[in-house]
Amino acid sequence: MPITKKTNTKKQLNKANLEVIKPVKTKAYNDIDLNNWKLYENIKTGTWWEFDSRDKSNGHSYDYHGNYIPQIATQLLERYTKKDDIVLDLFFGSGTTGIEAKNLSRRCIGVELKQEMVDYVSQKFSKKDLVVNVNIIQGDSASEITKKKVQDRLEIMGNTHAQLLVLHPPYDDIIKFSDKKEDLSNCASTEEFYELFKKVAKNGYDLLEQNRFAALIIGDKYSNSRYYSLGFECQRRMEELGFVTKAVIVKNITGNEKAKGKNANLWRYRALAGGFNIFEHEYIMIFQKTKLKKVKTK
Repeated sequence: MPITKKTNTKKQLNKANLEVIKPVKTKAYNDIDLNNWKLYENIKTGTWWEFDSRDKSNGHSYDYHGNYIPQIATQLLERYTKKDDIVLDLFFGSGTTGIEAKNLSRRCIGVELKQEMVDYVSQKFSKKDLVVNVNIIQGDSASEITKKKVQDRLEIMGNTHAQLLVLHPPYDDIIKFSDKKEDLSNCASTEEFYELFKKVAKNGYDLLEQNRFAALIIGDKYSNSRYYSLGFECQRRMEELGFVTKAVIVKNITGNEKAKGKNANLWRYRALAGGFNIFEHEYIMIFQKTKLKKVKTK
């Protein structure tokens, strides 16, 4: 009897151990183990994202007006990419996407219109990084020439398509980033801005792997006593290209701008006098390159 009891106890322990150990369960587009999903409290799944301040660690700095905060890049890369995946950023700017891709063991291709900006941002990476992990291309993201350059870089990196697309365009003409006619911040009208943005998004669609995700980071604008919904207009154009909207996230703009100081009161006065409200948010819109299933109708 004692031997049997000991044997049964041993079997029960082995069975218990087998029940605890489960194989890793992940999606095709990230490294999140769904068997342990409660451990990922840092990953946001709601539609309201609030950050108290801009992250200035791990290579990030606020050295370029208009760049998005690094915490957004962290959320996007952890949620929608696996290690060694390639992130394509068609408005590379000061390199936020590339820096965070390197921090999280992803790779990145960034396209930037201004050569002087390419030269400046390149200094943030080692020579090895610029060969292996982060490729920066000077060019117009709306052009076929630049699209071909990205395709060539993808081939060198061992892929045919990118696994995540990031789009953080100028918010129309709110900030002038250059004097180049290809710059979206220099469009003659808001309609022209939408059409030029659509050309960039089309290149991004073609360069993105099927069933993978895209993120649009954008705010709206107020001009000539009128509100312009840049975010939802750009969303509509992305859907026209074939993207499917997965989420519309509202984020507070804390950390996006340098302290306004006395100008904060000036804007409050203007809002009261002009009948508008001061922007305190922007959008992060998530899309997927996938085909919608047809709904059967009677």
